[in-house]
Amino acid sequence: MTMRTWLKTTACKTIVTCGVIIVSVAQVGAVPLPDRQDRDMDWRRVATEADRGRLRGWRGAWIDALAQVDPKEVAGDPILFNPDRSLVDPLPPEGAYRCRTYKLGARAGIGPTFTMSGWFACRIGTGDDDGEKVVSLVKLDGSQRPVGTIFADTNARAVFLGTMELGDEKRPMRYGRDANRDMAGLIERIGAKRWRVVLPYPRFESVLDVVELVPAN
Repeated sequence: MTMRTWLKTTACKTIVTCGVIIVSVAQVGAVPLPDRQDRDMDWRRVATEADRGRLRGWRGAWIDALAQVDPKEVAGDPILFNPDRSLVDPLPPEGAYRCRTYKLGARAGIGPTFTMSGWFACRIGTGDDDGEKVVSLVKLDGSQRPVGTIFADTNARAVFLGTMELGDEKRPMRYGRDANRDMAGLIERIGAKRWRVVLPYPRFESVLDVVELVPAN
């Protein structure tokens, strides 16, 4: 099966930032949280060696991807496709959002070098888990569902580590168990009410995935 990461997906994901955990919550209930000791770990100690490498290479992924893309494809939105656009306060607040995915570059030169998904509905909600603040990002349709945790990194960037839940699976696979399911990216705020998830060198198809996130209203 070919994964089309973040395209038309249904799910929730988790985010942790300075003790604030954003945990994916499926539409029918919460996914299992990591062990308490894992929640407080630096993302560098949680990430697999392969994902640490992908995240270190985020700028290279941008350069490699944009080198393949027709400049006309990205010229209409220079903010979204500016590798250095990263404002303070990277985490989006609770509420309803719209999301869409751009896939830049083609792995091994095979396939399209620029694709864009349609908009889909998503929601960021907050809750409480054993005294910890829990925030969920839920995608409301699709059969491929990114689920993971975002750790604080800098005041203008957070790190996403997660896995891809597929089809009729009832719970996500634990991060680090299957390299083909693992996902690693950066969360950045790029405008007053605009965010993106940047996934360098995803496992399939593209060189870089950029997921745009904006309030629904």
